[in-house]
Amino acid sequence: MMLLVPGVHAPFESRVPSPEPRVPNPQPPAPSPQPPIHNPPMSHTEHKQLSPAIAHCYILTISDTRTLATDSSGRTICDLLWAEGHQVTGRKIVRDEPDEVREAIAAQLANEDVQVIITTGGTGITSRDTTYEAISALLDKKLDGFGELFRMLSYQEIGSAAMLSRAVGGLAKGKAVLALPGSEAAVRLAMTKLILPELGHLVREASR
Repeated sequence: MMLLVPGVHAPFESRVPSPEPRVPNPQPPAPSPQPPIHNPPMSHTEHKQLSPAIAHCYILTISDTRTLATDSSGRTICDLLWAEGHQVTGRKIVRDEPDEVREAIAAQLANEDVQVIITTGGTGITSRDTTYEAISALLDKKLDGFGELFRMLSYQEIGSAAMLSRAVGGLAKGKAVLALPGSEAAVRLAMTKLILPELGHLVREASR
C-alpha cells in the first residue's frame, strides 16, 4: 500500500511502450528462369577469329574461246588465292552452255574436298551469257549483298556500265558459289575487295 504525504506528489511511474512486433521484410520474388541462349551474340571480328584460315577452292572459267593458256582471269583467281594461303583443288574451262555449266558445278558440289566454287565469265547480258541462270538455279540461298557490293565497287571504276554485270553469289549444299565477270580487272576487284577478306568467314557460315 502506497501512503500519500500531503504536499508530496505521488511518484510518476514511467511506462515505456512495448515495442511493436517486427514484421520481417518480405523476400523479393525469385527471378524467372531465363531461357537458354543457344546462339549468343558474336561480333563479326569474333566470327572471323573462329573461321578457317585456309579455304579449298575450285575455279571454273566459262568461255567459248579461252584456253588454259589464254585464261588470264582464271589464272588471276588462282594466283590471288595461293598468295593468301588458300588451296586450289582444281581448275577447268567449259563452254557457255547451261548444261555444261550446271554439270561442272554439280560435280564440285559433290566433291568433299571443295568448299568454294569461283566461276569467271558469262555474267553479262548477251544471248550467250547464261551463267547467271545456270548458277542461280543451283543455289539454296542467294547472297544478294555480293552482287550488290560488286556492282557498287564496279560503278566507282567504270560508271553506269556496272549495271550490265550479273555477278551473283550464294550457297549450295553447304558450299559457297561465287560467279564473277570474265574480265581480269573485274575478277581482281571482286577477289581483293570482297572474296578474299571474307573467304574463311564465308566457309564457316556456309558449313554450319
